Amino acid sequence: MSIQRKRVIPNVRAPELELSLVRNISISTNASRNETVKTTDGEPLIAFDGKSNPYIDYHRNDLLLSMQNMRSEGHDEMVFIIMTQTKELIFKAIHYEAYNLQQRIKNDDIEGALELAPRIKKLFEYLIKSWDVLSTITTEGFNEFRNCLGVSSGQQSYMYRHVEFILGNKSVTLAKAHENNPDVYPQLFKALNEPSLYDDVLALLHRQGIAVPQSALERDWSETYTLNEGVEQAWLEVYKTPCPENRLYALGECLIEISDLFAQYRWRHFTSVERILGFKPGTGGSAGVGWLKHVVEHRFFAELWTIRTVLGA
Repeated sequence: MSIQRKRVIPNVRAPELELSLVRNISISTNASRNETVKTTDGEPLIAFDGKSNPYIDYHRNDLLLSMQNMRSEGHDEMVFIIMTQTKELIFKAIHYEAYNLQQRIKNDDIEGALELAPRIKKLFEYLIKSWDVLSTITTEGFNEFRNCLGVSSGQQSYMYRHVEFILGNKSVTLAKAHENNPDVYPQLFKALNEPSLYDDVLALLHRQGIAVPQSALERDWSETYTLNEGVEQAWLEVYKTPCPENRLYALGECLIEISDLFAQYRWRHFTSVERILGFKPGTGGSAGVGWLKHVVEHRFFAELWTIRTVLGA
């Protein structure tokens, strides 16, 4: 019997602001589409009422394509803005899928969670490829518009922070960058103070009969996660049966693949910035490459990494 799963849309911004941008469009059906094609002889519709068309009204690409406002005469600024905005959209897609995966974990729906993992991995692969384009920006090209960035920095992205938080890398300090923004801070504060995906996976292990220390099941969720030997032992118990039929093992492997891809994204960021800027300070107050090196060393789902040392030993 198939399981009926309902998607959940996470709030990352005041919902009323999101809805204010929505335009109504008519609903079509198989029957209505069959009738329409009879009137068009199979040719695309080209006549529409008003000053828009349904494609624009559905996707709001009129807004999307009007937000590339260059602030310098630098040629490379356009692609920098577009790729940065593209990454924000991918972050939103990753967060949406990870959030729904988390809901399924909460409901002990391991199969449902595993169904969403491949899409998250593909989204991360797409995200990594964004650096293929950004790396075409030369030092000279970036310097033509860098001053126009002021003190803006990717670390100030609330969508990126939501991805970090849901996967388990919490930071009270970095969340404060949005404390002055009432449109986004309540949602980010909520994410900071509730269990991450990894926290809920550990709770799942516990419900499935795997011994997980209480310190990992009940704690201040806003605190930065630290390595837990008891959690290592829990995963080692799971990995005693390393086969696809062991769905907890399959879940663990999906998580480490996601972590691996995130690490690759961070590494490409690190090397791209070093290639373009060397060791200049970052625009947002960080040490630039020095800060990114620290970030590159972080691993999500830490125990899934550390157990590799003893597996098969």
